[in-house]
Amino acid sequence: MIETPGLSELKQSHDFSATDLALGYDGRRIVDGLDLSIPPGRVTVIVGANASGKSTTLRGLARLLRPESGVVSLDGHDIHSLPGKEVARVVGILPQSPIAPEGITVGDLVGRGRYPHQGWFRQWSAADDAAVTDALMVTSSLDLVERRMEELSGGQQQRVWIAMALAQDPDILLLDEPTTFLDVRHQLDVLDLLTDLNRSRRTTVVMVLHDLNLAARYADELVVMADGRIMANGAPGDVLTPELLREAFGLEALVTSDPVCGTPMVVPIGRFHR
Repeated sequence: MIETPGLSELKQSHDFSATDLALGYDGRRIVDGLDLSIPPGRVTVIVGANASGKSTTLRGLARLLRPESGVVSLDGHDIHSLPGKEVARVVGILPQSPIAPEGITVGDLVGRGRYPHQGWFRQWSAADDAAVTDALMVTSSLDLVERRMEELSGGQQQRVWIAMALAQDPDILLLDEPTTFLDVRHQLDVLDLLTDLNRSRRTTVVMVLHDLNLAARYADELVVMADGRIMANGAPGDVLTPELLREAFGLEALVTSDPVCGTPMVVPIGRFHR
């Protein structure tokens, strides 16, 4: 279990849900009629084929995309009716392919995660320094603190973006493909880190993943999307079946037990092995 002195308190539980949510871009509807309740203090993983609406759903939950209809509720309030800083103190988001300002250092970027905690009478403090240092340490990025973002590899940049999200210290953390650009070892490091944060601090984690086996291994709640709707959700062992994989992904596969942790493991068959 990780030790994070500056980020150590147990997080609050929140009622966070979407009701009859419709989302789209440029007149094209991507998500329609979506109902989703996020279990507090748990790890929820959203999976689906390309263009299934999973990243769009995450953007809607994060208030980055205004619904065409329906509502995202945070503790009984429409999330779009709440002040931005108030939402940001509760909900953190790591979107796909974020863009850093030119020339910004790692330390300055991660420090921006503390913005929701600043105000007229609450300026930068030792607690902010501790939160930034802890976020850099747990993402193995402390040695990069003086370097500029454009000098880093894709994997290093991804770890720094995750550090910024952690420095924000939200109760609910939303991540869109947090393992992008990472090799297998660092994928596991990041997912283990998020699991440790969830277990030690009860941070509610919601993330989009492409890898079904990693999703099954790390999710408490698995949400499977297709064509902008939720096809199934629940414990991975209840959700991942050959029938669902065929319907949601067009994938012929066996579902067996992961020999490491006993969670479902998807073994694609492929057309040359039938």
